[in-house]
Amino acid sequence: MCKRIFDVVFAFIGLVGTLPLQLLVAALILIAEGRPILYRGKRIGRFGAPFYVLKFRSMVTNAEALGSGAIPDNDPRVTRVGRILRITKLDELPQFINILKGEMSFVGPRPDLWKYARTFSGDLRRILELRPGLTDWATIADINEGLLLRGAMDPDEAYERRIRPVKLELQLKYASEHSLATDLRILAYTALRLLAPRWIPSEVGDYCASLRVPEEGA
Repeated sequence: MCKRIFDVVFAFIGLVGTLPLQLLVAALILIAEGRPILYRGKRIGRFGAPFYVLKFRSMVTNAEALGSGAIPDNDPRVTRVGRILRITKLDELPQFINILKGEMSFVGPRPDLWKYARTFSGDLRRILELRPGLTDWATIADINEGLLLRGAMDPDEAYERRIRPVKLELQLKYASEHSLATDLRILAYTALRLLAPRWIPSEVGDYCASLRVPEEGA
């Protein structure tokens, strides 16, 4: 209950407080890239219930049909404005609405695609008992997934082989220890990682070391 109250109060504050910035981002997308301004992606939420995650559009329209689901930072489908949004995480701001609707939380496993969520069995089912979130331990370790995937000949294969197993480990770590105190620490660490990307908290240091995806032939 405390977590849900925290989410509602601070999502409302965040939505209102960032409204001028969100309007500016929306205007930039509209001027530079045209409509649509928002991206609605089908994801799997708590207890396996599907919902649509909201983001500012950072890729060309119909991008999902034009390439892989994993997105390197040099992916040609990412728009000019989108590159800035993805690096700064400003594309995630509309998810305050998802939080207010109860579909997401500030802290929790990032919402997954059905093709991944349907493979969860055993201990992994514990991940689906939680509301997906804006950030978690995996997000902190994998703060710039696009950079990790740069140079991979097959981004989907690189993601599934090198990144996803680590993310699942960290999501299970959160599932086993989540609390309001843990959530506040994760939120603080996320802010620090965005401001100082080279800084790595000790809790995810070993995971970060194993996340690097080598370039083909390296």
